[in-house]
Parts: sequence; C-alpha cells; structure tokens
Amino acid sequence: MSTISRAHWQLHFCVLLWGFTAILGKLITLTAMQLVWWRMLLVALALLLVPKVWRELLAMPPRRLAAYTGVGVLVAVHWLTFYSAVKLANASVAATCLALAPVFLSVIEPVVAGRRFEPRELLLGVAVVPGVALVVGGVPADMRLGVAVGVLSAVLCAVFGAFNKLMANRGGALTVTAIELGAGTLFLTLVTLLWHGEGTFAMPDVHDGVLLLVLALACTLLPFALAIKVLRKLSAYTVQLATNLEPVYAIVLAVILLGEQHQLDAWFYVGVAIILGAVFMHPLLTRRPAGKPLETVLGTAESKSIE
Repeated sequence: MSTISRAHWQLHFCVLLWGFTAILGKLITLTAMQLVWWRMLLVALALLLVPKVWRELLAMPPRRLAAYTGVGVLVAVHWLTFYSAVKLANASVAATCLALAPVFLSVIEPVVAGRRFEPRELLLGVAVVPGVALVVGGVPADMRLGVAVGVLSAVLCAVFGAFNKLMANRGGALTVTAIELGAGTLFLTLVTLLWHGEGTFAMPDVHDGVLLLVLALACTLLPFALAIKVLRKLSAYTVQLATNLEPVYAIVLAVILLGEQHQLDAWFYVGVAIILGAVFMHPLLTRRPAGKPLETVLGTAESKSIE
C-alpha cells in the first residue's frame, strides 16, 4: 500500500472515531456538564504527560497563553451544548446540527480574520435553509429544543474554529490543545462551584468510566495524533472533504447501534441530505491551488475544520 493510500485510510479511520463521539454521548448516563468536564480533564491530563507540551507551555508568551485560554472557554461551552443536544434529542440530531458549522464558519471567519466576505459563501448559507426546515419538521416536538441547542453548538464551533485557524501557526498543536482543554476544565469547575451544580465532580460508575476513557483516549487523542500525520501527506482540500463525512458516519452509527431511525421522520433524512450536499459544496466553492497542507488544531471539536 502506498503512503498516500495509507494516509487516506488513516484519515477515514479518524473521521469514523470522531463519529462515535455523539454515540458515546448518548450511551454515557452522566449529565452533559459531567461528561464534558471529565472528557476535558482526561484529555488535558494525558497531554500534560508529554514532555514537549511542558517545554512549549513554559516558553509561550503570556498574551498568547491568555488567547488560547479564551478559546478553551469557547470549546467548553461548545462541547456542553453539543452533548446537551445529544441528551435533549439524540445523536443523529446533534450530528446533523453540527454539520452546519462550516456554513456558520463561512460567515464568521471573514469577520474574525478581517478579510473580504465572499458572496458565493452566502449561497452556502441560503442552500441549507430548506434542509434545516425539513430537519426541524422531521423530529418529534419534544426534540426541537435539542435542535435549537445543536444549532447553537454549531455556531460556537464555528467561532472557536475561526479563532483557532487565525492562531494555528503560533503554537504546537498538542500544546495548544492541552491549554484549551485545561482552560475549559477550569472554567467548568468554576461555573459548577459558583452555581452549586449537582455532583459534577462525582466519580462515574464503571460503565460510564469505561466509556469516558474510550471517548477521551480512543475518540479524541488517538485520531488527533493520527490526523496530524495525515495532514502532512494529504492536501487540506482532501482532508476537508473527508472530515465532512463525520455527521454521515455518526448518523449511520446511530441507526445501527441506537435504532434512532424509529424516532425520526423520513423528512429528517431528506433535510440531512440537503444540508450535507451544501456542506460538501463548500470546499468546491472555496478550493485553493494545491500546495503544502496546513496543520491546524484538531482535538477540540466534534466537527473538524481544516484551513
């Protein structure tokens, strides 16, 4: 097998693992706050065991450290809303809503990066409107709050994705992820202490503990490390197309493992097809000339955004 072929298989394996994050969110019985707190804590602690992370952390200027800390708070709130959408609706709905992140990113990134807004990117936003309407109409009424929270999660994903892309070359990927997830853990800890939240710091039982380890290590750290290598071999365009398959994998897994097709109307899946069609058009509309692939921070989102 050639190096490029192996990189393609590794990339799709990463995307498949990311697709499991919504499934695990549904299977873990902890609240969304508890789940996110434990996930961020476990990944941050694992990254702090890497000597290179400590060396880069100690050498990082305070202002840059503060900037990544702010992004980490956004990551925490994004994950909190994502898993709240999973709990309020189901994994398929949460994954579909998160597929909207590239649409919001096409509008938010020009503002954050200070570049001119491209009218063709507006077409992407207009194209998903019918899909969103069908998705909302295709879910039971008691899941529609989950849809709203899922859309908010996609907006937050786009916001922190835009900032991460802006600062992508200002620190090592592992170190930046450790800072962001560590900051997110501290933020959620502070929120819980101030609001007297229910048992966020309680130890999970064996069932949830095993699934949390799978979520943190197998579905976050493993694909993160593998994706860094993949990005050095494939173009950013190729990686973006593949990562757009994440909600597809998540929905297929939800049907196979959770039987969620019985909870949703056929119009939901028609809406999903429209949204995904628009999302896959985005790299085609914004494709850049082939060149050296760019490495960005991958470990802090369910929806990955490649420069």
